[in-house]
Amino acid sequence: MAGKFYLAPKSRGLLQIAGEDRRTFLQGLISNDVTLVDGGRAIYASLLTAQGRFLHDFFVSEFDDGFFLDAEAERIDDLKRRLSLYRLRSKVALAAPIDTHRVAILFGDDALRSLDLPEDPGRAMSFAGGVVYVDPRLTMLGARAILPSDRQSALEHAGFIPGDPEAYEELRLALGVPDGSRDLPVEKALLLENGFDELHGVDWKKGCYVGQELTARMKYRALIRKRLMPVRVDGTLPRAGTPIMLGDQEAGEMRSGHRQLGLALLRIDMVEQAEREARHLTADGASLTPVRPAWAEF
Repeated sequence: MAGKFYLAPKSRGLLQIAGEDRRTFLQGLISNDVTLVDGGRAIYASLLTAQGRFLHDFFVSEFDDGFFLDAEAERIDDLKRRLSLYRLRSKVALAAPIDTHRVAILFGDDALRSLDLPEDPGRAMSFAGGVVYVDPRLTMLGARAILPSDRQSALEHAGFIPGDPEAYEELRLALGVPDGSRDLPVEKALLLENGFDELHGVDWKKGCYVGQELTARMKYRALIRKRLMPVRVDGTLPRAGTPIMLGDQEAGEMRSGHRQLGLALLRIDMVEQAEREARHLTADGASLTPVRPAWAEF
């Protein structure tokens, strides 16, 4: 996608964590290593139930002696409430939503180059009174920024132009990257079925965190039998939650989609069978062709 574009999505919100214990507090809760976060590095992570099921995903960056969590705006209060349950005597302060700063998504072939950012997931630097960083999941997704609300014009001064949200959505879907609770059913989804390992959302060397036991067991016992992956749709795009079939056998379930492209959580054995037999999966009258993302390990 030639050029460089920005979005200021209302679907994203910010939660700020301040206080001298903020790093140790967050380190014991989320799936990634908070000790890596500083002015030069941001991470992608998740908060899980004690049983290892998805609750929230977010990006963590450091700014002004505190952390910013870039998360789903409609669920930011729930994220704050769940984190607050663990605060106890920790010297931390949680604030959300934050209206002094905004999230921006920067994408296009020239996005990283124009910001002098290397193709290194999570690499961060200060920008226009805020912070900008390479998307920690995949460099092909571009960069993300947290900027003071009155400094959005800095992006246009840097040569970015307003982007098409549908173009970014199609990029995300083609890459097979989940979009929070749209693709990850809350209290049901499992990280490793949804690519969090390859998307740099889990650290295997850090200490314990909530939900670690099940996540580690799936990793080391090779218990991953389903994967989220893109599907090309021939017909009307099925709604999220629609069962996907291979003949009379259930092969998975639809997640988000746009036009003729969607994401689906699919049984790996059913995908392999469809490939061997040169058959299509079906959902609500549409024919589906799974596509294995190049970054994913099956």
